[in-house]
Amino acid sequence: MVEQVRVTLRFFAIMRERIGESERQVAFAGGSRVSDVVTYVEHEFESIAPLFRSSMLMRNHEYVDREALLADGDEIAFIPPVSGGDHERDHYRVTTDILDAQAIAAIVLDDGAGAVVTFVGTVRDNARGRGVLWLDYEAYAGAAEVQLRRIGDEMRERWPVLAVAIEHRTGRLAIGEASVVIAVSSAHRDAAFQAAAYAIERIKQIVPIWKKEAYDDGQTWIGSEADYQVEIGRMPPSP
Repeated sequence: MVEQVRVTLRFFAIMRERIGESERQVAFAGGSRVSDVVTYVEHEFESIAPLFRSSMLMRNHEYVDREALLADGDEIAFIPPVSGGDHERDHYRVTTDILDAQAIAAIVLDDGAGAVVTFVGTVRDNARGRGVLWLDYEAYAGAAEVQLRRIGDEMRERWPVLAVAIEHRTGRLAIGEASVVIAVSSAHRDAAFQAAAYAIERIKQIVPIWKKEAYDDGQTWIGSEADYQVEIGRMPPSP
């Protein structure tokens, strides 16, 4: 019989309110890690899984690495972003996981929002006059998330948005799969629409993510989409 470890999970602030509970007792198999706890809550509370992925974790009142082994009696606390103004709910992530637009949009929900705009960028079956079979995205993930946050800050400087959530996927994507999701909430629809449109253009310009396009007759690495538009003369070079 596999030994079990009993763990107390603690939830605070926005997480506690969204799931309707502050703690839960769960038994995990012996040899489980903190990362298994994260996997558990992501499946158990699927609608707000991105909140758990972006949280800090504490074990017995100390910050802990997700690869640490669990011990019987551990208390694992999920720590949402610490209060710091309007940015505390913003969310930015580069991931190999399939993107869940509904869950990402849930992050920006706000009682003061009159609009929530969600943009989903998907893989199309053609580009540059050629049929596309699949795309392969590669990213400098840490730097990419920093630049996504920079874009969020720029959006806040330009429009009165309430919350921003952006996730970009990496790895091989099939036709029709989502490569990027941008969710923005604001009191009025114009701000949310304009901010979302701004974000997708800035992602193409400054975020270190590259894609390889596969065609029937070969494959090509593509850098910034803006660079391509300049190359074919549809837009002037950036100043």
